Amino acid sequence: MEHPHTADDTERLLQRRARRRVGMKMGFYIHALVFVLVNLGLFALNAYTGGGRWAIFPLLGWGLGLAIHGIVTFVSLQGDGWRDRMVQSEMERLRHKR
Repeated sequence: MEHPHTADDTERLLQRRARRRVGMKMGFYIHALVFVLVNLGLFALNAYTGGGRWAIFPLLGWGLGLAIHGIVTFVSLQGDGWRDRMVQSEMERLRHKR
């Protein structure tokens, strides 16, 4: 039989979950900042050296990766609420089976 969570346990779980969520967001924001800074540098270098517009290729490839990172990050964060609702639903179902 499972023991009920204490207020301290609940607080620790919430803090751990909040830290994970903030870490995911910060990871994406840092990735976006590095993307902007590096690509600005590449475009400046491309403009300085002349020639073809080669700097667009890293921008497009990395931009796709950044977009996927953003989608995965923010969709998974939205999924937390959905997961909680499913757990609550299952708990209610199990309670009624007793």
